[in-house]
Amino acid sequence: MHRLSKRSLNAILRSTSAARYRDVAAPISSSHFFYESADADSKGIWYSTLTSGRCNVTESIKPFKSRNEPFLGCRYESTAAASDAADSPSEKFEYQAEVSRLMDLIVNSLYSNKEVFLRELISNASDALDKLRFLGVTEPELLKDAVDLDIRIQTDKDNGIITITDSGIGMTRQELVDCLGTIAQSGTAKFLKALKDSKDAGADSNLIGQFGVGFYSAFLVSERVEVSTKSPKSEKQYVWVGEANSSTYTIREETDPAKHLPRGTRLTLYLKRDDKGFAHPERIEKLVKNYSQFVSFPIYTWQEKGYTKEVEVDEDPAEAKKEGEDETAEKKKKTKKVVEKYWDWELTNETQPIWLRSPKEVSKEEYNEFYKKTFNEYLEPLASSHFTTEGEVEFRSVLFVPSVSPMGKDDIVNPKTKNIRLYVKRVFISDDFDGELFPRYLSFIKGVVDSNDLPLNVSREILQESRIVRIMRKRLVRKAFEMIQGIALSENKDDYEKFWENFGKHLKLGCIEDRENHKRLAPLLRFFSSQSEHEMISLDEYVENMKPDQKDIYYIASDSVTSAKNTPFLEKLLEKDLEVLFLVDPIDEVAIQNVKAYKEKNFIDISKEDLDLGDKNEDKEKEIKQEFGQTCDWIKKRLGDKVASVQISNRLSSSPCVLVSGKFGWSANMERLMKAQTVGDTSSLEFMRSRRVFEINPEHPIIRTLTEACRSTPDDEEALRAIDLLYDAALVSSGFTPENPAQLGGKIYDMMNFALAGKWGTVGGYQQQVSQQPHIPETVEAEVVEPAEAGGQK
Repeated sequence: MHRLSKRSLNAILRSTSAARYRDVAAPISSSHFFYESADADSKGIWYSTLTSGRCNVTESIKPFKSRNEPFLGCRYESTAAASDAADSPSEKFEYQAEVSRLMDLIVNSLYSNKEVFLRELISNASDALDKLRFLGVTEPELLKDAVDLDIRIQTDKDNGIITITDSGIGMTRQELVDCLGTIAQSGTAKFLKALKDSKDAGADSNLIGQFGVGFYSAFLVSERVEVSTKSPKSEKQYVWVGEANSSTYTIREETDPAKHLPRGTRLTLYLKRDDKGFAHPERIEKLVKNYSQFVSFPIYTWQEKGYTKEVEVDEDPAEAKKEGEDETAEKKKKTKKVVEKYWDWELTNETQPIWLRSPKEVSKEEYNEFYKKTFNEYLEPLASSHFTTEGEVEFRSVLFVPSVSPMGKDDIVNPKTKNIRLYVKRVFISDDFDGELFPRYLSFIKGVVDSNDLPLNVSREILQESRIVRIMRKRLVRKAFEMIQGIALSENKDDYEKFWENFGKHLKLGCIEDRENHKRLAPLLRFFSSQSEHEMISLDEYVENMKPDQKDIYYIASDSVTSAKNTPFLEKLLEKDLEVLFLVDPIDEVAIQNVKAYKEKNFIDISKEDLDLGDKNEDKEKEIKQEFGQTCDWIKKRLGDKVASVQISNRLSSSPCVLVSGKFGWSANMERLMKAQTVGDTSSLEFMRSRRVFEINPEHPIIRTLTEACRSTPDDEEALRAIDLLYDAALVSSGFTPENPAQLGGKIYDMMNFALAGKWGTVGGYQQQVSQQPHIPETVEAEVVEPAEAGGQK
């Protein structure tokens, strides 16, 4: 540290004061001028120690003085140039660390948001109060002034000034040099180290920490900072003054009685031009509620208030004359209501941190009230979980499951919901997370997490790389699942139905993204089924209802329960009374495919090839293949590349045929969804579409008729057209989309024409006339003329 002599300092001040403060319009501290009252009004005279003459001043603001706030003095605005001169000599010091590197570190690395400066300074004030309370146990004389332990914030929005005052331990002159003159020095860190080394180690672990770095966050928004502090261990009060982008600071003794503090520290921030918006009282109140709502000491802000009162209104002369004519009328005074404005201190941090209390001491009503206030909700949560984690990582948390999802319902794709509020020693750090504390599919969970193991100036990069955060995430996810499982197992089934309606898609997304928690996610899933079309069932209920010889869990994916229950894939399973899950949500099929199995039962899609229903008869299958093998080859030759193969089906009973997907291809439902994607891969779509297997039912009359046609006239056009129509019909009934709907419609019309021809007289004649129009007139004429001639001859 480099200290200048008094003579050198005065020489520097004399040479620079005129040029340096020519156009400065900042409010003048009483330490820079002598003040002399001129008369009874608000005007007075300042005598500068550096300039001759006098400056007329007017009293601009008279702060409200309460019983607990005796140390906020009056502030004056000068009409002349300001000066750095002081009543008492000031000493100039140089920072031990390079200031340019310090500012770069603070602005670009430690803090990504300017508004955290208030959080840091309030945390420092809370530390000072904590130290005083702790030391007051063994040294009661430190509390002799009997000033309440609180923090008060006053703003001057016109001049861009913020004043933060605490009644804490304060600092001596040497502590000012040690704590504020060194970048990495921390009074709190020293205090904790002393506690650790003493016999009473760990008696108070609630100190927030790092005063040295946190204090310098003030320069994020300030061009000049004054720290006026009075320690109960010292008779004198000292003022520390530092400026942004300066390599030096000054310390002087406070000699103005109006600015004396009984005890504690007052920080005065002179804001930069672009940051004067922080000096608005409403902005300060919002920042305090956001970042320092749960600081253990009361925080008061200087707010404008108002009350309504009635005042008399001057009567209109015309109305007064009219009333005067009516002598019998009773004369009443007219009044109106007006709002009287005044300024007063207002307690800003009223909500208490319930997570610091024991869960046994907190009632359900208190949890609900805390949830509504903290997250601005109007409905009570479905469930809550209050827990403390100890051991390798210690933190406290209160988690909630909301009653309804947000109106936009876009949280499933946007994890930045600001639902989890991270605190470090009761100081709000951030709610802007991208999966660091909760995975995306659990982003609907709301709550607070308070940890003592994280640094106060934690950033997203630190969170992403922190081993502590990874451990916290694992335990938070486990507690969230326990909370949801509690809703599922509760006697009130309506609660879980409401939860599933709002957040079921989130859990299905978890099946896709979080394989480690499949065992926790699967029991929470709910689906409709062939035996429960109106009420969803769990996988546990499905397993309980399985047949003794059933090895797998069957499912079919479709766009609705109605289309699922009418699909031809279900025919044989319904005959065997096998339950099939209906996956009617677009995300269902992908979720189930990622889970793969539940309780050692594999999930089987009944619309895929090689379906095994457990009733295979190899001899019978071999016999059927010999009988219909030629038919399969004939149909495959006709359909060509439209299908991968033609096989005998074991899943049909009433339908002639069905089109199933390849074992590793897309189902009809998945193909429909992939076509609907905004950005799709057409090449993969074509490849997966080609994996279709055409299955025929050998017991159906149509197939037997085609088998006869195959054996007798395989090149018959009518039989070949029947195969094409059969394929198109199977395409639609199996859930696929026909490539040429108009062509399919034409084929159906032709078949209707063929079926209806000759059944009704007029219609049959019309159909015959339409189909054989050139020959009909000659035939009719011959039939009419020849019988007449025969009759005439007879």
